[in-house]
Amino acid sequence: MASLTRYLYWTGVGPRAHLLSLSPSAFRLARPPLTPALGKPAAALRRRPDPPRVVVANASPLSTAEPANAAAFDFKGYMLQKAAAVERALDEAVPLAHPERVHEAIRYSLLAGGKRIRPVLCLAACELVGGRDAWAMPAAVAVEMIHTMSLIHDDLPCMDNDDLRRGRPSCHSAFDEPIAVLAGDALLSFAFAHLADPSSYPADASVTTDRIVRAVGELASCGGVKGLVAGQVADIEATGPGAPASLEQLEFIHLRKTAALMEASVVIGAIVGGASDDQIERLRQHARCIGLLFQVVDDILDVTKSSEELGKTAGKDVASGKTTYPKLLGLERSKEFAERLLKDSQEQLAGFDPTKTAPLLHLADYIAYRQK
Repeated sequence: MASLTRYLYWTGVGPRAHLLSLSPSAFRLARPPLTPALGKPAAALRRRPDPPRVVVANASPLSTAEPANAAAFDFKGYMLQKAAAVERALDEAVPLAHPERVHEAIRYSLLAGGKRIRPVLCLAACELVGGRDAWAMPAAVAVEMIHTMSLIHDDLPCMDNDDLRRGRPSCHSAFDEPIAVLAGDALLSFAFAHLADPSSYPADASVTTDRIVRAVGELASCGGVKGLVAGQVADIEATGPGAPASLEQLEFIHLRKTAALMEASVVIGAIVGGASDDQIERLRQHARCIGLLFQVVDDILDVTKSSEELGKTAGKDVASGKTTYPKLLGLERSKEFAERLLKDSQEQLAGFDPTKTAPLLHLADYIAYRQK
């Protein structure tokens, strides 16, 4: 057996470096990364989707150990309550209007349930720093609109070409490709209009104009060429035959394509909640850890679960030639990396009121131990 070489791998998202024992043939780096149905849908498809279901994992894709924060907090009840509130707010934010078909497509995708992790992260961060749900709900709605836009566009034939999303036909399959593109475009505009509109917030001016402006800037940065767009472009360029992306390139992709919106969700929640700059920075680092953790776990699930279990096409990344963490590190070391990211995310919350950190700690556990 070839000897193992110790590599220092700095993720750029946590307070410390991660040490991985890897064979030289598995991971070669010259230096440590410095990362910073065509046509109008049937009536059945137009129905308002069922309320979102929150699935609390019984077993971990990482290990058989119990989540670290498994006791003393009704996480399932918390998620059901918050997800229902988010669902109502999303429904109210985008009523059916003219032109009807594009609004149907928007609502079809936006109200399709899902885990609602990003808006709940936003609400939980606001609560942590002393804010209320009413303060953060416009931001929670906005980040879910951006997330849904990214899913609609990611599924398009010119991108990932996936016909299944959240257990049913993706937007371009249920409607058609032009309507899906326009539905995604409209959601992007809806998000900023909703977040910036003073009437979205309580009338008592508890959320000040400067907080709203700062939140808008944060969301714009996340969704643009420094965030989601940059990650998607790099992902496209790294897909297909040829040499796989390096670990540094993979981190660049997913800190932007996946982690950026989770970071924005948490940071915007903290901003509208009135957090200090120091609190915002610590929450930013926490969110980067769980954002990258989400992607590592997603890559693990892609090779260990079926399409029926995931609600989307399993094995798609491998079939399309994408570089994933299991492909670069192997399954076991990907699990070890995920566990380290989870621990780092927890450390970033150490300075906050422990009576208020339970939602974020359990959300991190949920991301790590989820089954879909």
